[in-house]
Amino acid sequence: MEAHVVHSHRIREGAHARSGDDFSAVLFASLRRSDQRLRARQYLTGLLTATGRRSIRNIAALVGGDADEQGLHHFISSSTWDWRPMRAALAGHVTRTLAPQAWLVRPIFIPKAGEHSVGVDRQLVPGCGQVLNGQLAFGTWAATDGAGVPVHWRLHLPESWLTDGRRRRRAEIPESAEAETPDECAITAALAVLDQAQVPGRPVLLDTHVLGLDALVRRFAKARVPLLTRVHRNTRLLVADPAMPGYRAGALPARHIVESVRSLRRPLEAVSGPTRRTVLATAVRVRLAQPGPHPELLLIGGWHEHGKSATDLWLAVPAAAPASELVRWTRLAERVARDERQIAAHVGVRDFEGRSFRGWHRHMTLASAAHTVLALHGTNGPRSYGCRLSA
Repeated sequence: MEAHVVHSHRIREGAHARSGDDFSAVLFASLRRSDQRLRARQYLTGLLTATGRRSIRNIAALVGGDADEQGLHHFISSSTWDWRPMRAALAGHVTRTLAPQAWLVRPIFIPKAGEHSVGVDRQLVPGCGQVLNGQLAFGTWAATDGAGVPVHWRLHLPESWLTDGRRRRRAEIPESAEAETPDECAITAALAVLDQAQVPGRPVLLDTHVLGLDALVRRFAKARVPLLTRVHRNTRLLVADPAMPGYRAGALPARHIVESVRSLRRPLEAVSGPTRRTVLATAVRVRLAQPGPHPELLLIGGWHEHGKSATDLWLAVPAAAPASELVRWTRLAERVARDERQIAAHVGVRDFEGRSFRGWHRHMTLASAAHTVLALHGTNGPRSYGCRLSA
């Protein structure tokens, strides 16, 4: 019996190693030079195993010292390799391994003390209403009940960075980058992933409050991509169902609309990873209050089992899927938020200290790869997934 257990363990280790080799081969296939592949493995290993901040200095300390720090700094901030093929390869790997139920977009704010890191400015922090100094970005995550994995990042570039030629050149911001609002940044982050050939079409969840709902609805309707977006409790909407309270009453706050039909709430089982709990939900057909032709939408209100007020408000575009299915999709936001706290934050998504646009994207791509190792391949990651320091 003991020999059989040892044999089975060795078989599993061999399978992990083969999977790791496959992952590294796919992820680093676009790096044509062996020294770049070495640096990529070193950096990925450091993101997985360094203590404290995942800075280049701390990562280099695991490798050997000052010479390696200079080499890693050049690899991330000044080298010529393009992060986009690696990011596309990562998205393909995650898609094949995870089979995402939806693509979820959520903001990430990275506080900064200085003003030299690319994109840093005084910005409104999503979700807290404060204006702070830092970088604002949007991540697109492959989401299921069991895991959330980031596959794409878009850095919001304030106009102050795009109109100042000196700052723009120093940060190596590409000429193609144009000014956009945070709303536009979030929308583009979602649709950019769906443009990739190897990525399947899935509903998009915007886990952020978009101010311009009119433009948002038009963009996703044109792209024919099902959308669920958070909506602020004070957003004014028109009730479109003649059988519901508030029909023909004009524009009403979203919270008032769902509270008026709280007697119609139904219990639904919500799954978020290993956790199962009951939520109460109701849905009302609505339209945007802005003039012009708009598709019919579904306003969804969610309550905790013993809660008195709705805790979540979402809009579905179009109002086609069953409300029970839409509510289950909204629970994916909890899964992704948990994985960001427990995994992404620990592999350095907020730790890049460089100043260049390209450096930021290279770091975020490799941090996403580190997150993938831990989220999809478990604690064997650093040893079994092609990330050995001696490689």
